[in-house]
Amino acid sequence: MKNFIASLFLLFPLTLFANSFCQSNIDDLPIQQNGRIKPLLIHAGETLKILTGKKSWEGANPSTTYCELSLNTPIDLTMPIEHVELKTALSLTTKAKVIAYKDAINFKDDLRRKMVLIKEESSYKKSLQQFLNRLGLYEQLITGDDWMIYSKGQWAPLKAVQPEDVMTSKNTYISQHGDRYLVELTMHKLGLPHWALVISILALIFYVSFRSFYPGLFLASLTLLTQVTYITFRIYVSQRAPITNMYETVLFSGFGALALALIIGHYRNEKKFILVGLTYNAMTMMMINFAGGMLNPQIGPLVPVLRDNFWLSTHVTTIILSYSALALSWVLANFALMQKKFKGMSTADEKHFVDLIYTTLKYGTVLLGAGVILGGVWADYSWGRFWGWDPKETWSLIVLLIYMAILHGKYTSWIPNNRFIPLVAGAFLSVMMAWFGVNYILASGLHSYGFSEGGAMFLGTFFLVQFIILGVTLNPKRKIA
Repeated sequence: MKNFIASLFLLFPLTLFANSFCQSNIDDLPIQQNGRIKPLLIHAGETLKILTGKKSWEGANPSTTYCELSLNTPIDLTMPIEHVELKTALSLTTKAKVIAYKDAINFKDDLRRKMVLIKEESSYKKSLQQFLNRLGLYEQLITGDDWMIYSKGQWAPLKAVQPEDVMTSKNTYISQHGDRYLVELTMHKLGLPHWALVISILALIFYVSFRSFYPGLFLASLTLLTQVTYITFRIYVSQRAPITNMYETVLFSGFGALALALIIGHYRNEKKFILVGLTYNAMTMMMINFAGGMLNPQIGPLVPVLRDNFWLSTHVTTIILSYSALALSWVLANFALMQKKFKGMSTADEKHFVDLIYTTLKYGTVLLGAGVILGGVWADYSWGRFWGWDPKETWSLIVLLIYMAILHGKYTSWIPNNRFIPLVAGAFLSVMMAWFGVNYILASGLHSYGFSEGGAMFLGTFFLVQFIILGVTLNPKRKIA
């Protein structure tokens, strides 16, 4: 009987057993991928995101789709295609947005040869590389090689495991190693980033709509608690500081900005800090939830240089917290510019805004200076040199010098109040260049382990919007209330 079942298993997806297995609750099955043990649902969603740009296919459970593909069930997955030259190479029209994987396979060898012939790095070469990587992952998936099952005390591809071992792999693994891996499934199902976004928006509405300050303060605190919970989950799952990729730095910067706003607002007895903290926090949570492929929430293994938790937790945390403080100054400056332009602003109000901006600027610049120094010490420890004019290092120094010049100019009255505010608003573009631009546009240097695909459009839009705000609000005729 066992031999008969085994033969049916090998004939997937032609058997009822295969269908019933994939349709059952298999979200919590342990799998091994990239040196990490995680629930099937997490890996299935991440794999589908890479292959199709979506975490689920046609509304089906990601685990079910992943299972059926692993058992070679015919599913017409499509790959997103954006580059115009790649569309031409695939015989697609310029309006086409996707190609079916079953058709894409026919172009594999030809496009691999074309990629090898392209010597210089270009967007077309990157598109070819991404196409081939996706195709390779798809082929691994449909042959069952991507799904590693725990069987008889070791990890093996799905196709090499007996059906009875597949059904008992979860219980076998938990009995031998515990159920710690299931925490990641709990984190995923709680959907804390979505809740943090909703609560932060509600806090902003309460803050603006109600006279009483306390409902908004309560919701702001609840937002912070939600993010602390999510960050704690990620620390527990990854066993490291949650600041190793663009997703985590954006998440931590929003959290840091709101935390700093609450602390500074409390000591300064100033409600505006809470407003700007919530505003920036809501922006970061929108990015976390809706940025698509630009920010990847996947928890993966670290390159060797990042495996030192002490330096990771000090240097990167300090840098991101400095960005958080500088982001508060940026939001305050833009608020002041818009208010002066459309509502009018007295000299006293302008002076008050300048004082608030100056406060956040001091915190941000001191933290940034400390972060740059700590980064140099880490570089000396890891690479044997304190400074090397790497793009990330160079831009961090540029940002520090810009903000030090602004602080010095304000302290010596060299920069008047009416120039200080737009200068601070524009200065944050240097932060965005150091933070996002080096990763998404320059994409070179020793810090390449943190680089991500895409994002150039986002950065360009950000710069354009800020220039428009500056252009609209910098009116030579000053409007006094």
